Formats: sequence, structure tokens, C-alpha cells
Amino acid sequence: MTAVLGGCGLTGGPGDVTLKLIAADYGDSAANSSQKYWDELVREYEGKHPGVKIDVSVYSWNDVDRKVKELVDAGQEPDMAQIGAYADYADKGLLYTADDLLSITTQADLASQLATAGQVKGVQYGMPFAASTRLLFYNKTLFKRAGLTPPKTWSELASDAGALERRGVKYPYALPLGPEEAQAETMQWMLSGGGGYTDDVGTYAIDSAQNVDTFDWLKHDLVDKGLTGPVAPGRLNRAAAFAAFADGDVGMLDGHPSLMKIAARKGVKFGMVPMPGADGRSRNALGVADWMMAFKKNGHADQIGDFLDFVYSTRNVLAFSREYDLLPVTTSASEVMSSDKRDAGLKPFLDQLPLSELYPVGNTSWARVAAAVKKNIGEAVAPGGSPAATLARLQSTAAKAEVAG
Repeated sequence: MTAVLGGCGLTGGPGDVTLKLIAADYGDSAANSSQKYWDELVREYEGKHPGVKIDVSVYSWNDVDRKVKELVDAGQEPDMAQIGAYADYADKGLLYTADDLLSITTQADLASQLATAGQVKGVQYGMPFAASTRLLFYNKTLFKRAGLTPPKTWSELASDAGALERRGVKYPYALPLGPEEAQAETMQWMLSGGGGYTDDVGTYAIDSAQNVDTFDWLKHDLVDKGLTGPVAPGRLNRAAAFAAFADGDVGMLDGHPSLMKIAARKGVKFGMVPMPGADGRSRNALGVADWMMAFKKNGHADQIGDFLDFVYSTRNVLAFSREYDLLPVTTSASEVMSSDKRDAGLKPFLDQLPLSELYPVGNTSWARVAAAVKKNIGEAVAPGGSPAATLARLQSTAAKAEVAG
């Protein structure tokens, strides 16, 4: 890899350029690895651009962010990286801006709230690559047997969970606050209670009264009553919760689009509704975006920009979104998906996107805050745990991370 990176611009004939891209794997098996997606896309691009080679290495989500960090720390930045966060690299002055790279047409086509989330201090460095929102999944078979309807409020959710528990359902509501993706479940519940990680001006407000009330309710009305299953929420990971849902052992859980395919493969009949809120449907949904960024070290802004314009074409965005049950990050692809019958399953998630709130990814401290949430939020609902104390500790961590920059 060092040889490839060291030779950028020197491989092939005079003037040829090799661009290195590190990307995350969205597949759930070798058969649909993202490497196959990129190989096909690159083959088409290189056929039309003989002077440019694109060298793509795909890593699992467990490894990809670390791999990019190792390369950057070694002074061997790839030309492009498609990973989970960008702000740290932007803050260090390592990245091209979107203005440096993308055509006006491509920039204008990026979904506005996602493009805005890609900004640091009002300048866009992160280009949204994939997006998803969350809905409440429920097992239709289990609900029918118990005579239940999907909940619209927290009290209805607790009532339904109680009815499912009495009928022997293993996980009436699966609450994955384990280290895999606890920051997502946490934010979805915060939003449904009228709170969030930050306040209206972007300052961390993890221990706000709304958030404390939310976790008090989770602890006392769900967890302490045995309605979240046999595994402590702080030890339950999202993948395990999804697998349990596909096995028919979960009544309800907060899920993203990929759960549709996982459940359908096992023959589970499921429904999806907006996440319940304290007094009615939650006004805001969790939105998640992954990011494309380009490092300045090796140059080649023109070639990178031309390749990214190709990546963000409507056809290619749609192909990726459909392959991995994700939401398009461009307006043109979203319009196609909204009206195409083959995308009917994704439409409820797509409808949530304009109402969604994303992690505060533009804060350079977010990666450290998210890591602290993953590690510690389960304590808030553990036996003898204190939601107020746990959230206060996380707020202190966030404040220190913000000062450190």
C-alpha cells in the first residue's frame, strides 16, 4: 500500500494518475461486498478516462476509520476516504472543500440538510455518501396474537411491551445500548423526548432536563419492569438485536432500512411506524449519514472532482442505495426513488429524511463524545444506575472534549 500511495501520479504512462480510495463495506456477505460495487463502478469510469486509475480498498466498519487514521498518522493519506466522520481531518486542514472538487450541478444536487451537516465553521468538507433514518419495527405476528396495534406514545409502547412480555416474548422491546451503536439508540430516544445531544445553538446538552426525563422513563417503565429482554441493554448490540428480531424473538425495536432485508430473509412479517414520542409521534427522527472526503496531500483535485461527479450521478447513487437499502443523498435520486414502485419499501424512511436530525458531526469533538456514549450510556438504565448522574458525566466529557478541540 505504501508503494501505491508513494507512487500517486507516477504509475502507468506519463501524466497518468492513480487515486487511492479507502471505503467502508456495506455488504453483509462476500456476495454483496461493497468491493464489488466499487469494482464495477471503477471499471466503467476507467474505461472512459484512460489516464486515471482508481485503486479502491474496502474495509469493514470495525476497521475502516482506524485504517484511515493510521494512514494519516503515518503521512500516507489516501486521496479519498469514505468513512463515518470527517471533522477531525477538516479541522487539521487536511481536506479539500466540496467547492474545490465538485461541479456546481453535483453540489446543488446534494440533499440540503446532509450538505449542511458536512460543514465545519460554515465550510463544507464532508460530502454525504449514504444516509438512513430510523423507524419503529414491530413483529406483526406477535402483535396480532396479543391483539395489539402499533404504539404512538411511550405509554402505549410500554403497555404493548407488557402485553408481549406476558405472552412470553423474549424481547418485548429490544433496547441496544451496547458499544456497537449505542449513540444511535440514545439519540433516537432523546429526540422522541424533545431533547438531543445539543441545544438549538449547537452546544452539548446531554444532561438536559428532557434527556434526563427520557432515560428516567426508559429505566423505570421499560428496563426495571423486565420489558427489554434477558440481556442488559448496556450489553446488547444492534446486530444482536436485529438478529433476534429476524428470529421472531423481538416485539419491537428501533431499526434502519437494512433490517427489512434481514427480517424478510427469515420470513418475519413486520410493520414500520414512526418512533413514538412522550405524548404522540416523535416530531423528529434520527438521521445518519456517512461521508466522503478528499485529502489534499497528493494533489489531483481535478481528477478527484471528476471521479466524484461520476460517483454522485443519479444512476450511481440509486444503484448504491438500492443495493444496500440506504437512502439517496442527492435530490435527483430521491425524487426517482419516491415515485418508483421497486423502492416502495424504502419510501417510509425517505419520508422521514426531511424531518431527521443528524449527529453533531461537524463538531471535532463528536468522535470522542460518541465513543463515551457507546461505553457508558448503558449505566443509565442498569440496576442501581442513575440516569441523571450518567448523563452528567457524559456532559462533562463532552465539555472537556469541546475545549480540547
